[in-house]
Amino acid sequence: MDIVIVGGGLAGLSTAYGLAREGLEVIVIERGDHPGSKNMTGGRLYLEPLKRFYPELWEEAPFERWVTKERITLISGQKAVTLEYSNPELLGHSATVLRSHLDKWLSEKVQEAGAFVIPQKKAVDLIWDGDRVVGVNVEGEELPSKVVVIADGVLSFIGQKAGLRTPLTPEKLALGYKEVIRIGEEEVQRRFNLEENQGLAHLFFGSLTKGHFGGAFLYTNRDTLSLGIVIGLAGAANSKDMNAPELIEEFKARSEIAPLIEGGEILEYSAHLIPEGALDCVKGLYGNGVLLVGDAAGFTINHGFTVRGMDLALLSGLAASKAVLYAFKRSDFSKNTLSFYIECLKEYGIWKEIYKFRKNSKILSSTTRLYTEYPKWVCNLVGDLFFVNAGGREKLRSILWKHLKDVLWDLRLWKDLWKLKEL
Repeated sequence: MDIVIVGGGLAGLSTAYGLAREGLEVIVIERGDHPGSKNMTGGRLYLEPLKRFYPELWEEAPFERWVTKERITLISGQKAVTLEYSNPELLGHSATVLRSHLDKWLSEKVQEAGAFVIPQKKAVDLIWDGDRVVGVNVEGEELPSKVVVIADGVLSFIGQKAGLRTPLTPEKLALGYKEVIRIGEEEVQRRFNLEENQGLAHLFFGSLTKGHFGGAFLYTNRDTLSLGIVIGLAGAANSKDMNAPELIEEFKARSEIAPLIEGGEILEYSAHLIPEGALDCVKGLYGNGVLLVGDAAGFTINHGFTVRGMDLALLSGLAASKAVLYAFKRSDFSKNTLSFYIECLKEYGIWKEIYKFRKNSKILSSTTRLYTEYPKWVCNLVGDLFFVNAGGREKLRSILWKHLKDVLWDLRLWKDLWKLKEL
């Protein structure tokens, strides 16, 4: 066998697609019932970085809706302030997806290209010849190959066995909990004021995560909603009131959410670990006969207002396929030759982005006032702007000064702004 890929997520499948199209023998080992069965995402794929690679592929993909509306909500207790941006020109820029559909479809495309996808099998170890990886042990059965591509996700136990990863600490992980709720296609469009094929992406942060790093999300699909909450694992472990299922029930009961899901049927729920700044735990992206891609390589970017992972996974897989093809043309699978992977990551636009924003998760998790004081301040300010009491309304300058005078002289605010400018 030419290449064995450990993991049938987007990174592993895109690697397989790029290699199988060139006629190489490729096997994808997937421990789930089928690709996508064990994967979870909030539900949004950014397409602009992908369009120049295999454009015909994305024209066929099972996207749910094109995101044309963006919302961000700040929450403080029962108060909330929402900012909305809508633009029909966003059509085609990003799409909502369901991984059980998207990954399964991509798996079919990979097999049409000539690769083998073997589900319900778990890679347990690597096969070594000296300091070179020469295959994979799959539940006791040895599967030799010239190159192994490790795409086994956030914890990447095989990446650790390859010496390319160290274990992730709770500070480098978040826990995502998600429900898919069916309300019907007409109701999706009516409740969110959407046209056919148009969609909404809505992010929430503030007191709903009890003062800890995290937030919530809502994405519109064809006839369902993807609703979930994400909490930093360190915060969840150290706080008694940080229980993800309970937090999502509290979130669903809020006045901003309850009418939108009323009468809905829960089709599925899932929980998944999410890398946050996991690049710090990556010792290397390549070795003799081995490459690391996707979540296993720590390729995620969290800006707070946008979160990227799936597009980076797909791009890293395509970059890996180019690097492996380069090695096959030279019949050299050494670490030195496979280092070409870095040049491919640069060409595909990943390396610069990952390096530039590698500290984002640390910034967001350490700026705790983002989840307490700042949402409260915004909600109180906006509340006073709209409130008219018995004695009449104050002038705008008085309202603004009332709320600004304290925070402007708070040194913590300026320290936080200095950190947040790097997002």
